[in-house]
Amino acid sequence: MNPPCSRCNKTVYPTEKVNCLDKYWHKGCFSCEVCKMTLNMKNYKGFDKKPYCSQHYPKTSFTSVADTPENIRLKQQSKMQSQVLYKEDFEKNKGKGFSVVTDTPEMQRIKKTQEQISNIKYHEEYEKSRMGGEVPPSESNANQAYQPQGANPQNYNYEPQPVRSAGAPPPPSGGKRYRAVYDYAAADEDEVSFMDGDVILDVQQIDEGWMFGRVERTGQQGMLPANYVEPL
Repeated sequence: MNPPCSRCNKTVYPTEKVNCLDKYWHKGCFSCEVCKMTLNMKNYKGFDKKPYCSQHYPKTSFTSVADTPENIRLKQQSKMQSQVLYKEDFEKNKGKGFSVVTDTPEMQRIKKTQEQISNIKYHEEYEKSRMGGEVPPSESNANQAYQPQGANPQNYNYEPQPVRSAGAPPPPSGGKRYRAVYDYAAADEDEVSFMDGDVILDVQQIDEGWMFGRVERTGQQGMLPANYVEPL
């Protein structure tokens, strides 16, 4: 039995039948719903099981949602949850900062100095609480002191050591002899490492806190802290 045409409802015979969009059409009836332009299987566009040309194909649009009381309540609830999450993230990241500082050699040196100053402050508070007395003013100036390495904070007395400026030029050779009273590890390329008891030769005073000399045991020379050595 031959089916009816979806456009004119007349019988469609096999010689003129077009089977498309789950319907049967006459070739002449298979046309655009708007402009009635005859279409074929190559240029038609289907929408809601109806043929359209490319010019009149229905454009999809977003469905607007009415501001019902329920939708308004859900919107306010979502806004409150967003504010709660923002406050939680803010409290979690507060104080951490967002800037990234390049880890240059100068920044590494400053960081190491700050760590040493923090250690000195901690030992001062510890000695103060243990002895029940006040810390001498000369020892409380943490910005001008280093902690001798390898020493027990409970049984040594250290002297304040000024932080030297970077790039201080070494003095000429020839000077006094000194003996190391603490171990010291060089913190920069122009410094020299030594051990307790090492003899330092050709020592020259650079400023109040730094000297220049040569370690007799290793033959290396460079800057050294003045309060780590004593004259011979």
